[in-house]
Amino acid sequence: MARILDETIVRRGTGCVKWDASLPAGVTLSPEEREQVIPMWVADMDFQAAPVIREAMQRRMDHGVFGYTCVPRSCFEAARSWFSRRHGVDFPVSDMIYTTGVVPAISAVIKALAAPGEGVIIQTPVYNCFFSCIRNNGCKIVESPLLRRDLPDGRFSFDMDFEDLERKCASGESKILLLCNPHNPAGRVWRKYELQKVESICARHGVLVVSDEIHCEIVPPGEAYTPFASVSSNGITLCSPSKSFNIAGLQMAFIVSGSSLQRMLIDKAININEICDVNPFAPVAVEAAYSLEGEKWLDSMNETVRVNYCEMLGAFRAALPAIPVSLLEGTYLPWVDISSLGMPSFEVEKELLQQEKVWINAGSMYGDDRFIRINLATPPSICREGIARVVKGLGRLSSNL
Repeated sequence: MARILDETIVRRGTGCVKWDASLPAGVTLSPEEREQVIPMWVADMDFQAAPVIREAMQRRMDHGVFGYTCVPRSCFEAARSWFSRRHGVDFPVSDMIYTTGVVPAISAVIKALAAPGEGVIIQTPVYNCFFSCIRNNGCKIVESPLLRRDLPDGRFSFDMDFEDLERKCASGESKILLLCNPHNPAGRVWRKYELQKVESICARHGVLVVSDEIHCEIVPPGEAYTPFASVSSNGITLCSPSKSFNIAGLQMAFIVSGSSLQRMLIDKAININEICDVNPFAPVAVEAAYSLEGEKWLDSMNETVRVNYCEMLGAFRAALPAIPVSLLEGTYLPWVDISSLGMPSFEVEKELLQQEKVWINAGSMYGDDRFIRINLATPPSICREGIARVVKGLGRLSSNL
């Protein structure tokens, strides 16, 4: 399995967003320079999907007819069994609704359960689509910023500000807390006691927890993700194998709610938003991913990301001690503090892309301009070269101060 994850797959020229998307405004590269770019931005892996997934899809392809598709009960059962076996939480199949992705699911849940003008709390910095989903449904963004915690080894992490969260919930203006578990881009895998405090605060003030758990499988060896559903039966869970198994383009996710009224309202919103149909390959891929063979691939992928992160950490510590890297408990997306440069993050993004031919994400997308985000889900040889370019570029920018 490790050899599969080490293999370099050519993605440029395949209509791939990560490798083929238009460059940001203000960046001008020749066709030859464009060919040299290493993309380490959007949360998309460069690994081939697990063999069990590709084999299942090939069997479906060989059938040759690709009409409108039902999602069979076996697909729901595969997801239920996976979460029960791997994470110790049991979702009854009757509690599950499918849709085309976690972002459409977020939008549908907000449309269903929050009225225009009502607040939705988010813990910033956070995934950029949280902001747009709230705005697009006419709701108010209510930020409860995370608290930075510097670590003895030079890294940093984040904690929830429970006092601020209590105030935001108690104000009465917010209907929903949109939780990111594990957190993107902070890299936190929230502990059980932290989720219990969230549940207690939100229950006390009548705020519904909607937990985006799309990164739940991306945790390094030794870390353990805790589903919010394991501490509360009243929240809503949004999950998908799309990030973890690199099948996001197949577009399928689950919304899990124990409330029949919530499910009815969400199902109505899904149909209003016209996100109620999946393609013929999605259920096949999901069912294959949530298998023992899929699990072996997943464990190898997490080990590969861990190795990439350790190499990145070593490179930054050696060359850029004034630019610390976050503790990465989950996701493949370390958060890097560039505040010492005194430059807006989007300018740093453009500089690295224009001069070093490496593409990272500006922290301004996630609500904090002092950081950049780097994607490590790529074969080690590509990751090593990409990180070397990032280190070189940040070093050059530091020397210009």
